[in-house]
Amino acid sequence: MLLLVPGAPLPFSPALLLNGVALLFAIAGSWLLLATRLREQRALARLAGERELDEEGNWALEAATVRINRFFYRFGAGTLLLALLLSWSSTRL
Repeated sequence: MLLLVPGAPLPFSPALLLNGVALLFAIAGSWLLLATRLREQRALARLAGERELDEEGNWALEAATVRINRFFYRFGAGTLLLALLLSWSSTRL
């Protein structure tokens, strides 16, 4: 059992703890990117099954689906960037 007493040294170095947080962010961000890509592929497969094409012959996703996918891609990329920055900053500790 690990007990933290005020004023006592940490059992792990701050760099290791910060790297652990960076790893957590990296796993969450990569999972979000993969889940969004899978969601997009499923939506396109559903449209292909229903043969719903737009005027140019492309598969037309709904505007709300495109917006939410774009948001999740950006949020996932931002999370990976945050993980990278945390990992780089842990080398300075």
